[in-house]
Amino acid sequence: MELFGSSGIRGVALRYLTPALVLDIAKAAGTVWDADRVAVARDTRTTGELFANAAASGLAAVGCDVDRLGVVPTPAVGNYCESAEVPAVLVTASHNPPEFNGIKLVGDDGVELSVDVLERIERRVLDDEYDHADWRTAGETTPIEGVVDEYVDQLVAAVDCEAIADADLTVAVDPGHGAASVASPRIYRELGCEVLTVNATPDGHFPGRDSEPVGENLGALSRVVATSDADVGIAHDGDADRAVFVDENGTFVDGDTSFAAMADACLEPGDAVVSAVNVSQRLVDVCADNDADLELTPIGATNIITRTRELHEEGTNVPVAGEGNGGVFFPPYRLSRDGAYIGARFLELLAAADGAPVSEVVAPYADYHFVRENVEYADDDERDELLSAARAYVETADAEPNTTDGYRLDYGDAWVLVRPSGTEPKIRIYAESADADRAERLAKDMRVAVESGR
Repeated sequence: MELFGSSGIRGVALRYLTPALVLDIAKAAGTVWDADRVAVARDTRTTGELFANAAASGLAAVGCDVDRLGVVPTPAVGNYCESAEVPAVLVTASHNPPEFNGIKLVGDDGVELSVDVLERIERRVLDDEYDHADWRTAGETTPIEGVVDEYVDQLVAAVDCEAIADADLTVAVDPGHGAASVASPRIYRELGCEVLTVNATPDGHFPGRDSEPVGENLGALSRVVATSDADVGIAHDGDADRAVFVDENGTFVDGDTSFAAMADACLEPGDAVVSAVNVSQRLVDVCADNDADLELTPIGATNIITRTRELHEEGTNVPVAGEGNGGVFFPPYRLSRDGAYIGARFLELLAAADGAPVSEVVAPYADYHFVRENVEYADDDERDELLSAARAYVETADAEPNTTDGYRLDYGDAWVLVRPSGTEPKIRIYAESADADRAERLAKDMRVAVESGR
């Protein structure tokens, strides 16, 4: 797809992403959906209101009435779409820096659109083909109240509130000034936790930290946990569809580790897990231990959603899916990422651990070594030469390559992946093993092979 990437459309606001482009995307979506009503929502970014206005105008221009939800977490939009049976245009750039913005499209089932529907919408934009209304049938706009209230109520009802409350947990929450600020602290209080907050004021400039919830951005949260009696820290990205954790000592818990721990708690023999091709050995081992299948997709939430839907149609149970960046799906709840729900499921793990701290709960999944390297290239011709060298290397390797997205070699106890970046002129190399030397060696050997193509 030319416009839609693995998780919608994103770019620097008012440069790549313009009101005119958002208007066209909204018109195309409204045309393809052929819906009477469509919701429009946004995260806290400073350009969110102007793009939400453009989206509402585009939808009204093709005859859709517009429900304006305002600033709400992405999962709250999903809950509204499912309950009201309307699709939505969501203005968000997720974890990207504050100068970015973007568009996600959500169906009337509360789930991001599948690849085939996105392709139909993209084709309308590229061909400039829309079903414009006339002045008599243009859509009208209605502000909608209570969206966050309804989301909080349904989430609290969906987890073991009594067990979490009985565990008497103190939780530090870092919404990163994003949309989670209006929901997550409240959710964990309603689950019976004592809640501390940091970076919890909605602010599209993200003054306290960068929006992406990775270890180097969570110093303030780590300090709050380490200097208080908090049992765990929970951090979100800008639109609140991801959650990562800090243990009782203020130490960052890798997203692959928490994903594996939560998967291990809900898998049964015969189940399947859907993840991206850069999946951690942690999850590979958990699936093997539970006699569950592991299905790999190209990187990105859209691809994971599409494959999970296919497995459901085939009658395969998929209790958990996602990526090791904090974006975990629990499809029986909803086939979308929900940062606050992910956090609540992790609190259920702690509640079931009979007082064991986070560091002990995740310890069985933490002893792995991950390596990532980048090989830069100057132009498309050089990229193709580097990838050709990588292909020659994997074809002679003592492992069957997975070509879902680049080339992944699985060795049972370790793996290595090489793939082109979707956003930068770089070839990405990933390797992982419980043995640090083995992971370093796999990455180095792949890099040497790739660079031989220069």
